[in-house]
Amino acid sequence: MSPKLKRLSGKEVISILNKFGFAPFTQRGSHIKLRRIDFAGDMQTLTVPFHDELDVGTLRAIIRQASRYIPEEYLKPCFYAC
Repeated sequence: MSPKLKRLSGKEVISILNKFGFAPFTQRGSHIKLRRIDFAGDMQTLTVPFHDELDVGTLRAIIRQASRYIPEEYLKPCFYAC
């Protein structure tokens, strides 16, 4: 059985991604773009809806997006219940 996703708000997701070096860059409506520059100088951008509670599908999409830049073994403890 796979682990269950935590129910998180947009604010909590942004806080998690801040730990990995992403910082809010711009906002349009309820969506916030987070950005960081990696060691090679490449710009990495993630978009997070700033809602009170994010849907499970939205959380999975954010994890899939973030896993392009952050190894999943670091992301899973933050997003999944033990």
